[in-house]
Amino acid sequence: MNEVDWFASLRYLLLGAFPSGPLGGVALTLALSISSAILAAIIGLAGGIALSMTRGVAQILLTALVAFFRAIPVLMLIFWTFFLMPILLHVNVPGLATVVCALALIGGAYLSHSVHAGIVSIGNGQWQAAMSLGLTRWQALREVVLPQAVRVMMPSFVNQWVSLIKDTSLAYIVGVPEFTFLANQLNNRLMVYPAQIFLFVGFVYLMLCGALQALAHALLSRRSAERSRVRTMPAMQRRKARL
Repeated sequence: MNEVDWFASLRYLLLGAFPSGPLGGVALTLALSISSAILAAIIGLAGGIALSMTRGVAQILLTALVAFFRAIPVLMLIFWTFFLMPILLHVNVPGLATVVCALALIGGAYLSHSVHAGIVSIGNGQWQAAMSLGLTRWQALREVVLPQAVRVMMPSFVNQWVSLIKDTSLAYIVGVPEFTFLANQLNNRLMVYPAQIFLFVGFVYLMLCGALQALAHALLSRRSAERSRVRTMPAMQRRKARL
């Protein structure tokens, strides 16, 4: 192949047929990852809070539901959403939406346990101290417990988001033209460069996951530095900083 062909192939892997056709490749993988990660975080936060605030039969049912989605292979859930959502909603649901839904459900199920564990790790002392000040249980959760629990949850959130980036490669099964799907297409067309193509695929996934981990580490380090700075301030300056 000449240089122009390599350039066209690289562009195809990064953007797919865009702008003359649908978006694909690395760009679509990023879109899938971001949308799935946001939805999974929302589901996980809601599920974890529900697990922490409910008791009895309701908690048992929620635990069973979370365990159900955690036990399903990602590939199988993508199949289920792809074939069941059009039947349930009576509309033609695109493959992209079914993949986002499947990844968000599984990611949210895992994050629900992480959020629940983070809330439980804070201990009853914080709850009792907050409610002794006249806060309700929900206010204590929002104002006192959750801000502390976020530090415990964050590593689990980052791990799950990294897994979501890699799980987007399973979207090929319903014909979504994400990065791995287009790399397979390119390899089948060229036939003689499989090592180069899939080494590049591995390198891109390494960069995506590494960038996410580096960003999370930088944010956590910045928050830790700010907390340390506030602790070393005199009392009057500390109150002004909080305001």
